[in-house]
Amino acid sequence: MTLNSLTAQQHSEAINRSKKTCHSLTWSVTDIKALLDMPFNDLIFRAQSVHREYHDANGVQLSTLISVKTGGCPEDCGYCPQAARYHTGVENQAMLSTDDVVTAATAAKEKGASRFCMGAAWRGPKQRDIEKMTEMVRAVKALGMETCATLGMLKPGQAQQLREAGLDYYNHNLDTAPEFYEEIITTRQYEDRLDTLEQVREAGINVCCGGIVGMGETRQARAGLIAQLANLNPYPESVPINHLVQVKGTPLYGTDVLDPLEFVRTIAAARITMPKAMVRLSAGRREMSDAVQALCFLAGANSIFYGDKLLTTANPEADYDQALLSKLGLHAL
Repeated sequence: MTLNSLTAQQHSEAINRSKKTCHSLTWSVTDIKALLDMPFNDLIFRAQSVHREYHDANGVQLSTLISVKTGGCPEDCGYCPQAARYHTGVENQAMLSTDDVVTAATAAKEKGASRFCMGAAWRGPKQRDIEKMTEMVRAVKALGMETCATLGMLKPGQAQQLREAGLDYYNHNLDTAPEFYEEIITTRQYEDRLDTLEQVREAGINVCCGGIVGMGETRQARAGLIAQLANLNPYPESVPINHLVQVKGTPLYGTDVLDPLEFVRTIAAARITMPKAMVRLSAGRREMSDAVQALCFLAGANSIFYGDKLLTTANPEADYDQALLSKLGLHAL
């Protein structure tokens, strides 16, 4: 099975627009679709083999995510409860103080997290926002933690300011495949995301970039997302794979729920195509059984978001996660 001509053309155009970010294709959409189509046991065996070659087979990196500025985003991302145009019950909140952030980071470190991620509901930060964020980054770095930020689209020079403050990772997800993107978001273009990723790379910051599955996309579109990620040059150091958390009031509420084994297949494809990356189980873990999460670890996931909240949606509590890792014989990195 191949992309129809229109989809192939759209995919090709997206690749061409991102030549500064992508090199010659290492993985085609067809290649990755073939991976996803493999018998489940064969796919998991291949992914686990790759995982063991490049990583501690039983190690899991723990990250904690906090919303430093919640709600009121002008974008129309169909999955997001923080979009101002949707009525989801998420209240706008002013930006947290640096002291509040340090308190949260200290608590996360005490519970075993090694990376602290700070997110803000902006289309992109203003200069005054960057100045506040650099202060937060410096304060969290002083605790001895890795730092990550997800602030939306960056303007020229902003990535460099974040790097000078000590930012280790910048998260900016592609969300989905180029051909499915306009079904999810219309207020920004796919190349806008690629442009921000290019600025992050040029500033010397590690890239955290993944996507969301379960938004009504086909397996072909999931292959297209993985292809985009795997063909970034270099591919991201951190790859969060999110399972859609349906929030009442968003356009994607009521979408048919993705089969859990399809999610596991997506994790496996990410591991095979980006062998050195940390593949993170992100949003949606609270809705997954222990057995599904165990299959994800078997398929090559080796990072989780750790803590009781992901920006505005619930996440398994730290004590629960510790019990799960212990049950599986996994340890924190």
